[in-house]
Amino acid sequence: MFALLSFCLCGLLMRGEAQDRATLWRGNDRGGRCHYTFTVPSPVESSCPQVGGPEVEGLKARLNLLEVLVSQLSAGDSRLPGVQQGSGARVQSELQEALNRAVGERNLLQSEKEHLERELNGLQLRMEEMRRETERLRNKPCPQQTPMVPPSPTLQDRVSKRPGSGLNPMSRLITRPSRQEDSSNLRDSAWQYGAPGFQELKAAVTEVPAPGGNEDNTGCGELLSVGEPVTHRKADNIAGKYGIWMQDPEAVSPYGPNMLWRIDAIGAEVKQMFGYEDLEQLSKGFPSKVLLLPELLESTGATVYRGSLYYQRRNSRTLIRYDLASESVAARRELPHAGFHGQFPYSWGGYTDIDLSVDENGLWAVYSTNKAKGAIVISQLDPESLGVKKSWETNIRKNSVANSFIICGKLYTVASYASRETTINYMYDTKTSQGKNLAIPFKNKYGYNSMIDYSLAQRKLFGWDNFHIVSYDVRLGRQQAN
Repeated sequence: MFALLSFCLCGLLMRGEAQDRATLWRGNDRGGRCHYTFTVPSPVESSCPQVGGPEVEGLKARLNLLEVLVSQLSAGDSRLPGVQQGSGARVQSELQEALNRAVGERNLLQSEKEHLERELNGLQLRMEEMRRETERLRNKPCPQQTPMVPPSPTLQDRVSKRPGSGLNPMSRLITRPSRQEDSSNLRDSAWQYGAPGFQELKAAVTEVPAPGGNEDNTGCGELLSVGEPVTHRKADNIAGKYGIWMQDPEAVSPYGPNMLWRIDAIGAEVKQMFGYEDLEQLSKGFPSKVLLLPELLESTGATVYRGSLYYQRRNSRTLIRYDLASESVAARRELPHAGFHGQFPYSWGGYTDIDLSVDENGLWAVYSTNKAKGAIVISQLDPESLGVKKSWETNIRKNSVANSFIICGKLYTVASYASRETTINYMYDTKTSQGKNLAIPFKNKYGYNSMIDYSLAQRKLFGWDNFHIVSYDVRLGRQQAN
């Protein structure tokens, strides 16, 4: 290197053309290597055709060095100082793994974004429908008031007022009025007078008990029959194939007694709970409240009671009491020895190991344990602490029935969740600790009933049948005297 520089300098000095204008630099580059650089003005060119110089050349050198380093890292070159054999492959593997994670997260975010956009579009459509409904009701004219008029005189009154009318009662009955009088009296007086405007007819409906002396729908007799399913709404998307809908029999402010709650039970994270002011708003799909539960919910066994939501935390036997007013967890407790997450579900599956419900006697849990060997266990719970007050063990296996519900302390089981025509096939009375077989007809109208619960607020059965929210009237027998 030094010899080459000396030769070049000597040549220039011997020519004598640039003796006083040659310049020599010596210095380290960014990589720490020593470089010698000299410049000599051109004897024939006044300017260079391209912009360049030692800075550009140094930059090119550094870029070349970086390219070499990158290629050696990619190939796993062991000749680089401080780099072990295979480190390049390891780095490349780590980079690929990081890239895969980033792509996966991006896909998840994109999916969540699309889901939220669909939800937003649905809410916007519902808001627009509500706005149009509000405008329609606002612009609707009020009905005209019909003035009160005295009733028209009866035929007998008119006949009795005629002068010289000395007819006896029998002759009055057979006296034929004039054609005009006959025509007027055949009309209903309510339609005879007043302007031909809007008139509202009202009918008073009085409930008449059905014939038979063994029915008492206000009491707690044995279940006699279940009515036809009445459909209130169909779910909007796949998340509503399974679900829960509930009504608090002892509602607490700020929510009224007509408030209904709905939870869609399909999805990796079931946490949303929708509230509706009444059944009409539920049928239209207009929620007035949306709650986000603090912990994930498992399956379709939740219920509401005294201002709280009671549910099973996902993948555990822990029960949670969620206060609806404060929107916070008020209590939590494990249900002792209860199976969970598919150990002892109903026959349709769905992780229905723990089923909570409310009836005239309070809060109940239906489940099973290893000790019971899969047979249904019924426990009455304290609604404040979630502690077990008393338990009963039946002799019917939980996975052999499709669902169950409790009315007046009596457990009833449904034979099939998919058969359109099935039966309520078993009853267990916690008062007598005795069970018996039944054969009460029951219909799964849509062929996949994932939730059947007794609503104490309406004294009906609530069901969730293959995307459809349904209810059933029930008929109870007279309660037996002690």
